[in-house]
Amino acid sequence: MSDTQFATAINCMDGRAQLPIIKWMQEKYSVPFIDMITEPGPTKVFLHGTDDEIEKIKDKVIISRDAHGSKSIAVIGHHDCAGNPVSRDVKCRMIEESVEKVKAWGFDMEVIGLYVNENWEVEQVI
Repeated sequence: MSDTQFATAINCMDGRAQLPIIKWMQEKYSVPFIDMITEPGPTKVFLHGTDDEIEKIKDKVIISRDAHGSKSIAVIGHHDCAGNPVSRDVKCRMIEESVEKVKAWGFDMEVIGLYVNENWEVEQVI
């Protein structure tokens, strides 16, 4: 295992999306812990939220990076989201756009986009 023990997930608050993401990220990044930053429909927040809402997410990512040494961020959308009830295609485009917004923060962290499908399986979008 690397020195890093944490990765960061910007995920929906929906409990159904939590465990699949935690398990997937633990495997992908070989880390035991995932810092979970949750919002109802986080990609909707990134694309249509207020500057203050987005800044609060960014502040939490900074804590994950600085206090826990996280080197990776995943932006997540999922099937049957009450906070962002749009089609899979629209959701995947929103994930891609949200990843670009997070990359624009300029952190030295890998940023990926994930989608949790109707079977609660994780798919990498970007």
